[in-house]
Amino acid sequence: MAAGSAIQIPSRLPLLLTHEGVLLPGSTMRTSVDSPRNMQLVRSRLLKGTSLRSTIIGVIPNTSDPTSDCDDLPSLHRIGTAALAVQVVGSNWPKPHYTLLVTGLCRFQILQLLKEKPYPVAEVEQLDRLEQFTNQHKSEEELGELSEQFYKYAVQLVEMLDMSVPAVAKLRRLLDNLPREALPDILTSIIRTSNQEKLQILDAVRLEERFKMTIPLLVRQIEGLKLLQKTRKPKQDDDKRVVAIRPNRRSNHIPSTTEDEEEEEDHDDVVMLEKKIRTSSMSEQALKVCLKEIKRLKKMPQSMPEYALTRNYLELMVELPWSKSTKDRLEIRAARIVLDNDHYAMEKLKKRVLEYLAVRQLKNNLKGPILCFVGPPGVGKTSVGRSIAKTLGREFHRIALGGVCDQSDIRGHRRTYVGSMPGRIINGLKTVGVNNPVFLLDEVDKLAKSLQGDPAAALLEVLDPEQNHSFTDHYLNVAFDLSQVLFIATANTTATIPPALLDRMEVIQVPGYTQEEKIEIAHRHLIPKQLEQHGLTPQQIQIPQVTTLDIITRYTREAGVRSLDRKLGAICRAVAVKVAEGQHKETKPDRAEVGEEDCKEHVTEDAKSESISDTADLALPPEMPILIDFHALKDILGPPMYEMEVSERLNQPGVAIGLAWTPLGGEIMFVEASRMDGEGQLTLTGQLGDVMKESAHLAISWLRSNAKRYQLTNASGSFDLLDNTDIHLHFPAGAVTKDGPSAGVTIVTCLASLFSGRLVCSDVAMTGEITLRGLVLPVGGIKDKVLAAHRAGLKRIIIPQRNEKDLEEIAVNVRQDLTFVMASCLDEVLNAAFDGGFAVKPRVERLNSKL
Repeated sequence: MAAGSAIQIPSRLPLLLTHEGVLLPGSTMRTSVDSPRNMQLVRSRLLKGTSLRSTIIGVIPNTSDPTSDCDDLPSLHRIGTAALAVQVVGSNWPKPHYTLLVTGLCRFQILQLLKEKPYPVAEVEQLDRLEQFTNQHKSEEELGELSEQFYKYAVQLVEMLDMSVPAVAKLRRLLDNLPREALPDILTSIIRTSNQEKLQILDAVRLEERFKMTIPLLVRQIEGLKLLQKTRKPKQDDDKRVVAIRPNRRSNHIPSTTEDEEEEEDHDDVVMLEKKIRTSSMSEQALKVCLKEIKRLKKMPQSMPEYALTRNYLELMVELPWSKSTKDRLEIRAARIVLDNDHYAMEKLKKRVLEYLAVRQLKNNLKGPILCFVGPPGVGKTSVGRSIAKTLGREFHRIALGGVCDQSDIRGHRRTYVGSMPGRIINGLKTVGVNNPVFLLDEVDKLAKSLQGDPAAALLEVLDPEQNHSFTDHYLNVAFDLSQVLFIATANTTATIPPALLDRMEVIQVPGYTQEEKIEIAHRHLIPKQLEQHGLTPQQIQIPQVTTLDIITRYTREAGVRSLDRKLGAICRAVAVKVAEGQHKETKPDRAEVGEEDCKEHVTEDAKSESISDTADLALPPEMPILIDFHALKDILGPPMYEMEVSERLNQPGVAIGLAWTPLGGEIMFVEASRMDGEGQLTLTGQLGDVMKESAHLAISWLRSNAKRYQLTNASGSFDLLDNTDIHLHFPAGAVTKDGPSAGVTIVTCLASLFSGRLVCSDVAMTGEITLRGLVLPVGGIKDKVLAAHRAGLKRIIIPQRNEKDLEEIAVNVRQDLTFVMASCLDEVLNAAFDGGFAVKPRVERLNSKL
């Protein structure tokens, strides 16, 4: 087929106009078909034809502008190549088009254009016969010399390439087997040539002209390869082979100078990437993997999808901080000052950080601990992590884990998947650029499970000090050392953290703040921050501590300070309106413009007693600040949201106050009981959990068994408390789910008050689990519960005897305001809960049997 003489082409050929390259006889080219004429040709002749002659088409290079949208047929090139359509592939993306694989057979000349639509058809003349007839009259010696010279250069070019490559070995065999007159066209399509040079070879009908025009192209290619051999090192023979062969695969497209430059630049980038890999300080295992991947990258065509994936992987490996770290600031005094300035209270937390600094100062290679701050929202768990990083002089990175349900977010995706990427741990290390940052794993108790795995289980290796020195991300697939990272996790409760994960962390409780601590935090941090955010100065607004205490007690009920911060922001916004109005007034503002309450804040006592007409002309001096008092609070924030209602709710028997723990902090909890005629049923309301229901049954059983001792009777005077009597226990705030054993003593006290008709002391709160024998067992959350009682204004608290050790965590000023009663049995609880104690009938001493 390459010789052309064995093929007889039809006298009429459909014409395919190509602007992507020039097809020469004996070569193969892949071209895209997207113009209307060419697509109609493919549909009518190639997709429906069955014989060989129906698949032979004429390929004409389109020398006009390919971007023009003109409907007229452009001026056709005079000479083309008859081609055989080997393969037709259709696609609809990004627009409908076909891709043709065509093989050149011989040259032809257009004699006459027969029709233009729907696709051009021309009457043609085969040129290989004329060429053979012309060559017969040429001097055989002249053609023989040109042929030998051409063959010598062709062999020299092939021998300079790597013969181990199958394509090069096949080309060497073609030189020996093909006729000499077919070689100029074939070699021109293989070596690096421009479109214009190929067009000149196509127009050279005479064999003598083709030999003369092709020899300089071969010499130029040989000189280029010689220059590459001189400039490159011997160990980069593989690179030479890739550079020499890769353009050959694209030579049938548009081998422009821009493409050549891009390929050279890309090769230079790969060389630079290899240099970075060799000079990086990654581990030996990672270096071995990277060198293997870079070797594959050099042999890989850029058109393969895996090329970009491999390159991205290598660039990530170079960017990771394998041995780059920051130097810790190990000055204990300076660290203590920074922590005290950033956060008030939190003594246990600060003590643990200073311990870490001190040990790090004595032993430099200490592994980073895994701390877990557990406490209600708004107490500063996240911000204290940022302060720790600032104290140590380390980089800080926060990873939000709330709602994460895919273990690939932690461990990364394997590179076999589309869109794979490393996990959040490796991404964080790449972001901070050092291998010893402070990582804050926020909301670790809110991880979720799904079909994609359990991310909490994926964190086990990350947060294990004995394993994280060789953490393996699925994307990297090599070990990375996380032992120098200081991990800090935050959670609201440990109940939802898996035990295996909790075992790997050092839990530090961060309880809620007392009222005094909240006042200090407000005046040290919150008020200056709000003033700055709202453009105010201390000369324009003053918030005394008494007002701050009113906000804390009457407008917020929380363990943290977020609601307090929002209330202070509302006050600053209201004052900003007044200040902005005052700046735009040329005259003095009158009473109506300033507002009645603002005038009250600045007028004297004598002025307050004047009538409204007398005070209408009073003006606020511009230099005087606006003082926020209780009247201003009521105008800005509205009526108080919370009132001290303890004494009012304890004015009848059958009510007691318990203490409860929630993830938001401690809360006081009322328990109410009533009795009525019935059949001895116990009714429980208030959305209670199973454990709390069992506590209620325990309480009523204990009271029934001890009714005679305490002289407790029902309405009919019977010592059986459920005889013809129904009991209803209710826990207010019925929309809130309640559960836990710590309400046992409260339920017993409430029922004892109901059946005895006596009032429980209005300043007493209690907590503790009970048993059927009347023992009081310890419970958790003592500090949060005590702070809740202190916020509510209670004075006495009954807690289990075995919880006495937990009182050491409570601030001294809070303990001084409260009286604690340690109870080990229910007798002591009832004696402390009622004024004057609870009368007990003396037990009859039993005689020991002598039998």
